[in-house]
Amino acid sequence: MARLSTSQARSQFADVLERVAFKGERVVIERRGKVLGAFVSAEDLAVLEQIRALEDETDTAAVRGARREKGRIPWETIKRDLGIR
Repeated sequence: MARLSTSQARSQFADVLERVAFKGERVVIERRGKVLGAFVSAEDLAVLEQIRALEDETDTAAVRGARREKGRIPWETIKRDLGIR
């Protein structure tokens, strides 16, 4: 996976976009050594969005199941269990 600074990505934008779109390369963009984001192909993005949708469905199903099993849980109980005051 390639890593570029923000200035490199800016000056090479067309080339980077072509590498991502047509060669399937993933390019990480950094500023002062900190990762800010990445360029990924449209295909990779579609996969990531499918994964997120599946995770959301799984989370929703888990919440519904917990509600059926336990009914409503008081907010004070949730805060206590999570150590929130």
